[in-house]
Amino acid sequence: MPTSKESDLTTAVLLYAVRCLDEGDQLALRAMQFGPKEVDALQQLNITDLCRTGTFRGHCLQVQLDREVFWHLVARLRQQRESDQLQLTLMQADAPQEMMRALFGLGSKEYARWRRLLGFTAAVGRPSEPDEEPAHALWLAWQARAGDDGEVSLTGEDYLALKDATGLELRTIWCLTQRWTTYGNPEGESADDH
Repeated sequence: MPTSKESDLTTAVLLYAVRCLDEGDQLALRAMQFGPKEVDALQQLNITDLCRTGTFRGHCLQVQLDREVFWHLVARLRQQRESDQLQLTLMQADAPQEMMRALFGLGSKEYARWRRLLGFTAAVGRPSEPDEEPAHALWLAWQARAGDDGEVSLTGEDYLALKDATGLELRTIWCLTQRWTTYGNPEGESADDH
């Protein structure tokens, strides 16, 4: 039997209330206006009773929006959506697993799953070293973003910008910038030298 939106709401709230009761969350129950009689009635409900709420057309609730919490939730959802899109863009650009772990905490299993979904084969070996000119262009672009000593941590957007600015692959960019962060520029160049 099809359910109504009102019955879906009632069922969801009653399940939440039963969980609050089970976890001893009296504050949440009181905030929803569950008094001692209603708590006693909740304790008497069984799974069949909860399933039957789906057949009712009305609901027994007063729904109220907490705007502050709502906008915080919307902001968090937007941030997560943007992060997911950035991760997908980086994966499509063949970002190395070490980069994805450092930037997003993406584990090796999740990384491998994404690569399979995107149709990538396993990357083998280290990325090739670029010629001097593109490597120098990357050094200058990296210094502009990370500072002379690489003290500023780069974001996923920064790595994509470096890729666009230099034409180098993300694997090469990651390898070189990590080397420079750890050891500095082997030639000892700074952006002012050229």
